[in-house]
Parts: sequence; structure tokens; C-alpha cells
Amino acid sequence: MNNDLTHPYCTAFLGMRVVASGSLHHVVSTVKETLDDRDLTQLLIFDDSTGRQIDVDFRGNTDDVLTRLEEPFGALPGTEVNHQPARQVGRPKLGVVSGEVTLLPRHWEWLKSQPGGASVTLRKLVEEARRAGGEQSKIRESQEATYRFMTAMAGNFPQYEEALRELYAGDLDRFYHFIEDWAPDIRDYIKRLAANAFSLT
Repeated sequence: MNNDLTHPYCTAFLGMRVVASGSLHHVVSTVKETLDDRDLTQLLIFDDSTGRQIDVDFRGNTDDVLTRLEEPFGALPGTEVNHQPARQVGRPKLGVVSGEVTLLPRHWEWLKSQPGGASVTLRKLVEEARRAGGEQSKIRESQEATYRFMTAMAGNFPQYEEALRELYAGDLDRFYHFIEDWAPDIRDYIKRLAANAFSLT
């Protein structure tokens, strides 16, 4: 089994310093073999895509810890990699599904006047709306991931609240300004989580 597909990529912090980064298996193996038990009790591991903290039971040897990792992640409903529906062999059917659309007369007149007619125009409008919605969803997910990590690791840092406001206001320059003097590893990881938090337009 490819563990990189079933486990998240993550980053481990000991205090304000990054001690390991990569797949969860890599991070767990690295810290287990390099840190003592006291440090492991203070270690915090964060999911690189969601900013959520990952709890790991470090009791026993490295193999014991890695074996326990399979228990929660193997049954996660969101791991679609191992739960893809069976696909039929052959070319997929790409059909047009008809349905009823209710519009005002002026809407129909406008649609009919567009190049390609009403159907082509409606399809274009739907695709544009889907793309716009996808962009907003990506921004929101990045904001939330950044917020989770900032709350856990930088909640008592100077200008934390100001930085948080700029994160949600979408002001990249001011956000960077407020976190510039923070601990380097924490600041850089926040920038990484916030990579998609600001609109490009």
C-alpha cells in the first residue's frame, strides 16, 4: 500500500521550530527516532492542507506507532483513493441532459440573442459560475487552515488579531506585514497555509 496516498502531508513543530515535514509516516518515523520521550510529549503535528492538529500515540517503538496510524486513517470516509467506484471499460457516455428552465420573457430574449443561442449561453454561464465558486471555495479553505494553525501556535503573538483581520479582509501585504516579526518557522508555515487565501483579482 502507498502510505503517501492514504495519509496527509504534515509538519511537526517542537516549540516554535519545525523538526520534520513530509508524509505522516515520514514525520512520525523521523521524530520517533530523533526525539526523546519528553520532547515527543510536547510535539505538535499539523495537517498541511487543513491546518488541523494530528494526534499521534508515540508509545512503543517506531513500528508500533506506524501500525497504529493505519487504524484511524484506513477507515476515513474521505479517503477516496482507496474507495473509487468501479469504472466500466470503454468510452464514457457524454450526453446532454434536458430539463425545464423557467425564466422571464426578457431573460429568454437576451439568451436567444447571444451567439450560439440559449442552450450554449446557459452552459457557459453555468461553467463560469462553477469556476468562480471553486475559486471562492479554495480561498475559504486556505483561510480556515491558516486560522486554525494561527490560533493554535500564534494566538499570543503580537498583532495576532490584526493579522487575522487582514487574512479575512484579503489584504496580502498587510497580512504579511503583521506576521513579519513572528518566529521564522511559524511565520513561513503560515505563509504556506495562506498561499491560496488571497484572491488574485
